[in-house]
Amino acid sequence: MGFSFSSFRRNSRQTASENLEGPNRAAYASSHLSESDGHQGVGEKGPVAEKFVHDADGEKDTIIEEFDKSPGDLTFEEDAKGGMGRHLGLTTCTLLIVGKIIGTGIFSTPSSILGSVGSVGASMMLWVLGFVLSFCGLFVWLELGTIWPQSGGEKVYLERIYQRPKYLATIIFASNAIFLGFTASGCIVFASNILVAAGHEAGRWTERGIALGVIAFATLIHGLTPRAGIYLMNALSVFKIFIVLFVAITGFVVLSGKTHIKDPHANFRDAFAGSSHKPNDYATATFKVLFAYAGWSNVNYVLNEVRDPIRTLKIAGPLGLAICALLYLLANVAYFAASSKHDILKSGVTVASLFFRNVFGEQAQKALTVFVALSALGNVLTVTFAQARVNQELAKEGIPLPFGNRLWASNWPTGKSPLPGLIIHLIPSVIVIIAPPPSVAYPFILDVEGYPAQIINLFVVSGLLYLRAAKPGLRALIVWLPFAFFYLAAACFLLIAPFLRPSNRVGDTPPLPYWLYCIVGIAVMIVGVLYWFGWRVLLPRVLGYELVPVKTELQDGTFVTSFERSKVQ
Repeated sequence: MGFSFSSFRRNSRQTASENLEGPNRAAYASSHLSESDGHQGVGEKGPVAEKFVHDADGEKDTIIEEFDKSPGDLTFEEDAKGGMGRHLGLTTCTLLIVGKIIGTGIFSTPSSILGSVGSVGASMMLWVLGFVLSFCGLFVWLELGTIWPQSGGEKVYLERIYQRPKYLATIIFASNAIFLGFTASGCIVFASNILVAAGHEAGRWTERGIALGVIAFATLIHGLTPRAGIYLMNALSVFKIFIVLFVAITGFVVLSGKTHIKDPHANFRDAFAGSSHKPNDYATATFKVLFAYAGWSNVNYVLNEVRDPIRTLKIAGPLGLAICALLYLLANVAYFAASSKHDILKSGVTVASLFFRNVFGEQAQKALTVFVALSALGNVLTVTFAQARVNQELAKEGIPLPFGNRLWASNWPTGKSPLPGLIIHLIPSVIVIIAPPPSVAYPFILDVEGYPAQIINLFVVSGLLYLRAAKPGLRALIVWLPFAFFYLAAACFLLIAPFLRPSNRVGDTPPLPYWLYCIVGIAVMIVGVLYWFGWRVLLPRVLGYELVPVKTELQDGTFVTSFERSKVQ
């Protein structure tokens, strides 16, 4: 079994929106089903419903099963209710991916990656590897997203695959999403670039104050004026494409020798000189590259709001990632053509402004820093938009939160956008912006975000392989298995290598220990396990009650599962 482009095109013709309305709506709602051209039949097997979808030739094309669900679990139809409905089209979804991927990484991390691996050649190879890994991961997420076209992304896949113990996978994911699902790095890059443009020193609290203003703005515009937030998000995504494209084109001009750069080919001669031989260095650098590519799964988090979700997901994912990968590789070539290796290593998070200063002069450098700041703002808006929907899905599932999960699952106050979910995202973002020492904040944030994400990715792709073995007919899109195995192997390497001592013995975030970010990520997940044990096992056993799920429909139409305590007789 493998993925083929003919099957991809055939499956891309599926029209989920047709069966979301009319007589087939109930079948879709109860079975989390995908649709295809042609006729269809529905079969029942005990508590499990299957829908067999045939293509125009009558060949069985898709089987999507509903896993066993508890009485309090939300159906597909209930989960999709509330908010603005299905209002996101193909263009917005593609820009949602581009806006998440192109944010701070391509402008800020090349110097850190170069510093980790030691050479231009190794750095470029990691950017290519990052694209290949992202491409493999994308198709794993596409297969799972077409099986369960619901908002929440990994939250949905983990809880559907790892159903026992009940809610354990959901709680572990929730601990990572809430504690580490912050948007701090983009805010910091925005602040640092604005200060450079204004000609001010990045004071201890000046940079932090600006960063706090950015995350507050993103929270309010998405929470109070959601359509304005989407329009601004899309506009900034288009703007970012043109900015990176301009950098890439400028790089070709530099390489042609038509600028004042004396030797634009210097970094490409003996490009692998000085390469590191330590696995830890490559693992840490790969985390940063993957952070720069992060966002190819962004549409998976908001599928409840996507028109024709299955078809849109299949097109927007590959298209968005391909655009970004091409621009990234060309932008890196431009950076290395216009600046010496030594200057890039010293540039820190302002490597793009260094590029423009060398090519166009001081005034152009200031203009570019404004452009980079706007790009970072667009990334913050995009990440905040998607992460709020994930937080809302966690609250809708009945995960116990302070003040009750009905508040956090609601679209208060507008009835169209989850401001409470945005606030859940705001709180850890504020803490991360304020807490770390400014000199190490950015690289440490990248590392902390990357490690637990790889743990989750490991379980997601392992779950897909389990589904292939246990339920071979369960799919709407067939991923070539080597993609999944390669992504799995990379995830294992990225989880082990960071514990090996780096070549400089201190890592890239001194005075913090090089292994600290791994421990922080693991600790957050252990907190999730302990929270689940206390909520589902210890307290019910000690106090003599059981948790009974109850569904509630809120005023804005959102359905929420909450748990009531029932005394055990």
